Amino acid sequence: MSSKPYFRKKHTNLHTVGFYNLENLFDTKDDPNTLDNDFLPDSEKRWNKKRYERKLFKLGTVISNIGFAKTGKAPVILGVAEVENKAVLEDLIKTKHLVNKNYGVVHHESPDERGIDVGLLYQKESFTVINSESVQVLVDNEYGERDFTRDILWVTGKLNNEEIHILVNHWPSRRDGAESTSYKRIAAANKNREVIDQIMEKDPDAKIIVMGDFNDDPKNESVRKHLVSHDFYNPMEKLHTRYRGTLNYKSQWNLFDQIIFSNNFHKYQEGSHSFSEANIFDDSFLKIYKGRYKGTPFRTYAGRKYKGGYSDHFPVYVLLKCNVQKS
Repeated sequence: MSSKPYFRKKHTNLHTVGFYNLENLFDTKDDPNTLDNDFLPDSEKRWNKKRYERKLFKLGTVISNIGFAKTGKAPVILGVAEVENKAVLEDLIKTKHLVNKNYGVVHHESPDERGIDVGLLYQKESFTVINSESVQVLVDNEYGERDFTRDILWVTGKLNNEEIHILVNHWPSRRDGAESTSYKRIAAANKNREVIDQIMEKDPDAKIIVMGDFNDDPKNESVRKHLVSHDFYNPMEKLHTRYRGTLNYKSQWNLFDQIIFSNNFHKYQEGSHSFSEANIFDDSFLKIYKGRYKGTPFRTYAGRKYKGGYSDHFPVYVLLKCNVQKS
């Protein structure tokens, strides 16, 4: 694939809001406060400057193309997961296909033991940050000890002068089994609802977007029963099929990466944004093109083996229509 975005008809009143799990975007420096030993030049994975810069370039290529076919521009807002620190995001927005997009970065350190956090990229000419904060997700392991996981990133800002709240998530993994760890993701969903209730208590008409790698599918209990209530809509539920998702495990598709939003995005009102469509960005260049894993995400590593791909997840996005106020 050409590294230049492909051109089709542009719709300037459409804006892309996306989410992308970047699959272990670590720098090459040792952080004594995190478990980053796998991502150092002298580790078994041999994570060096060349590989780091190649990954940044590839991720920048992907991000610049998310939603581009419909909007003619890169995402105005992109939530990200699995980033080591703010510096890697600053490096990312300096890459060839993003450097001219005037992206800003929102990032707070999380207590996650591996040192991976969530973050937000935003185009400064379209989105203005009013406030950002980290919200702790408190869960215990099976021994009653705290299980340190990623915080929720809560960003309030103005998208083309309309105030919007964005919650960026990366919920506890299924590493020890989906069922035995489900209570952790339910706790994360409930914490999001606490923040949502806090927002809506001050402003019942607030517009809210919740995005992230939920480590659960749209129909799992944490998402369907605890996060998506009567006041929210999850467009990802219709996208998940046995043939399509954002990650593939043991030949099964999951759609852990999701963007949900308050129902008022369905309402057309001058000077506001309304929902147009949602999709998975799974163009062919992001996929393994042959062999046993054909069609699945072309990832950076398979175990300790370097593959040189993009990520083990596909990005997801929604298109918002900016309803221009008539003069």
